[in-house]
Amino acid sequence: MTVIVRFAPSPTGHIHIGNSRPALYNWLFARKTGGQFILRFDDTDLERSKQEYVESIEQDLRWLGVEPDRIERQSERVASYDAAARKLKDAGLLYPCYETPDELERRRSRQRALGRPPVYDRTGLRLTADERAAFEAEGRKPHWRFLLPNHDGDPFETKRTEVSWDDLCRGTQAVDLASLSDPVLIRADGTSLYTFTSIVDDIDMGVTHIIRGEDHVSNTGVQIAIFEALGATAPVFGHHNLLTTRDGEGLSKRKGTLSIGSLREDGLEAMAVASLAVLTGTSQAVEPVATMDELVGKFDLSSVSRSPAKFDPDELRNLNARLVHELPYDAVKERLEGLGIAAGEDFWETVRGNCQTAADALDYWKVVTGPVDSRIEEEDREFVAGARDLLPEGEITPDTWGLWTAALKSQTGRKGRGLFMPLRRVLTGMDHGPDMKALLPLIGRRNILDRLP
Repeated sequence: MTVIVRFAPSPTGHIHIGNSRPALYNWLFARKTGGQFILRFDDTDLERSKQEYVESIEQDLRWLGVEPDRIERQSERVASYDAAARKLKDAGLLYPCYETPDELERRRSRQRALGRPPVYDRTGLRLTADERAAFEAEGRKPHWRFLLPNHDGDPFETKRTEVSWDDLCRGTQAVDLASLSDPVLIRADGTSLYTFTSIVDDIDMGVTHIIRGEDHVSNTGVQIAIFEALGATAPVFGHHNLLTTRDGEGLSKRKGTLSIGSLREDGLEAMAVASLAVLTGTSQAVEPVATMDELVGKFDLSSVSRSPAKFDPDELRNLNARLVHELPYDAVKERLEGLGIAAGEDFWETVRGNCQTAADALDYWKVVTGPVDSRIEEEDREFVAGARDLLPEGEITPDTWGLWTAALKSQTGRKGRGLFMPLRRVLTGMDHGPDMKALLPLIGRRNILDRLP
């Protein structure tokens, strides 16, 4: 059996690091099993779905390294949903209901007041043809509910009907359908709800595994019943923990600062984002993984914790820095050139250990090329002024720094920070940065002399 998984976002906004998690989990699972990954847009909400978001989601996934094997759009599959609905109606499993939202809420309130669960009482099933006609004459349009298999012959007599499945992340799970209302699958305007369209798509596209957030666990029993009512075997389910903020709040499209696009614009590495999104909330160490192939090797649904996976921006920056420190020149060459950095491999290898993002190299390029805001403390003026005369003659090489500071130490008696820091400040304008032994040849004799008083 070929494994087929899917990621089905609604193109009503940009994806963020939270919903990149199921996208990555599904893609990694497909690659690990030799399967296929479908990107399926839930774009049946024609008012809120935008082509710009379709393009944004595709771009963000591509940046993360997630390349779909197929792309589908639900808006092109309406005929399939209508055919599936007719099948359920013909089987007596999809029935019309005419209650308004206010009427349903009043009914639920009464049930709560009586200490009963607010489960729909199947009034729609009791309606006669004349009663339906009367509602239609009022201008009411029915919404359609799926008759859950929680009864024995008489649909008004519920019994305990437990649906169970072996969850890839959570082990054996069970839901009692008798505790649930018959779900609405078709709205009064004739459009299908996502639960229904998703199931029809999963059947038609041969989806074998559904990997998604744990917020869908409660829906799974109902969905298994619908799969079976349509004559299909339900896929294997896996419900992973959700990525939250440090405070435990859920992530949403409204938190624009956490969108994949904003993280990319902040100069973060795709593999830092992917590493954190995949490994946080698992029993594995959260560490930077250099390639998607390596992440495939680490991916293991059984390692997913039952606790929330908390997203820490500081941890992401730390992962990013650790990745940048190991990036070869070829991986950043085009980006450096795009920043106007006309330097080679020696420059990158000198500065990368001090960069949180590759773009931070621009700060050190300005140090190399100048001008810089040289800093001289009052107590260091005489020391720095004397440094010019002791600068070794000839080409500035990696040995120059050692020879120069040795000469200064011998003449002034200074050592440690008192010896090195005044020179760093006057030559770079910084208190920290790359090893001066490697940086000095990049700055060059002319700039060194220009910066010394």
